[in-house]
Amino acid sequence: MRTLGLLLLFFLQVSCTGQVVEKINGVSFVASRDLVAQKHVAEVTKVHANHAAVMPFGFIRDIHSPEIVFDTERQWFGETKKGAKQYIELLHKNGIKVMLKPQIWIWKGEFTGTLAMQSEKDWKALEASYDKFICSYAELAQETRTDLLCIGTELGQFVKNRPEFWKGLIKKIKGIYKGKLTYAANWDEYPRTTFWEDLDYIGIDAYFPLSKEKTPSVEQLKRGWQPWKKKIAALAKAKNKPVLFTEFGYRSMDYTAKKPWLVDRNEEKVNLEGQVNAKKAIFSEFWSEDWFAGGYVWKWFIHHDEAGGANDNRFTPQNKPAQGIIRDFYKMN
Repeated sequence: MRTLGLLLLFFLQVSCTGQVVEKINGVSFVASRDLVAQKHVAEVTKVHANHAAVMPFGFIRDIHSPEIVFDTERQWFGETKKGAKQYIELLHKNGIKVMLKPQIWIWKGEFTGTLAMQSEKDWKALEASYDKFICSYAELAQETRTDLLCIGTELGQFVKNRPEFWKGLIKKIKGIYKGKLTYAANWDEYPRTTFWEDLDYIGIDAYFPLSKEKTPSVEQLKRGWQPWKKKIAALAKAKNKPVLFTEFGYRSMDYTAKKPWLVDRNEEKVNLEGQVNAKKAIFSEFWSEDWFAGGYVWKWFIHHDEAGGANDNRFTPQNKPAQGIIRDFYKMN
């Protein structure tokens, strides 16, 4: 019995509230034009992920447009409700828990944090459209018994300008969906988010700048984390809520930790070591903390054999040395 107890302590983390909580070792499971098959999910299980974020999409014309278009026949299968449901059900069948994370895409890739209306009429229209969008997916989350629902991703100006709407929306969502809730705040947005006390997790897309080095070492990256980590821990304590990295990841390129949020198609050289070191540092700094719930690697494509590789400088760790770091760490944690 003592041996069994030690094993349980090894694999589980006790939170500051006294609850025994399994760390979320997740991947961000990217929506595809195709149905997901067992062979696709098998690759997720091979890295010992126990969670996956499923991400259907709604689309907006520009940063001042109030209309969200979603769940249409013109979208890729994985971006729709039907696709999200199929993904969730197969992931659940394989014992993988799910965070349903509906997201907004603004035409030409404009940053969602800048979404802001220019009149009260348009703000009201955006609120009505977003209510319809997120509540539709709250219904899906309840139907599929999804483990966690993310109510928004990097919507800084929307949250800042319409705090009462968000308070009311959270209350409405709780009337539909009975699971746990979070919101994915951008790395520089989370201190200003006004409704953490109403959610179960403080969600952060963790693209914090850590180092200006071309290939920072693990120790350099760990030092770079210290000022950010101190502030994150203080907020977790103040709100008495665990922190969840709703996204975390680094590109396999030179200067990967200088501006980790960059998604442009720049020509920085492939740097597999930088991505490895950044993964090692974030795991080392956060997964042992009792106020930290875990996170979701950005990002994981369903067609594993075609993803990533030694010549790819994008975020995915697939078919790169970073994949082995994730696999080995998730296996032991």
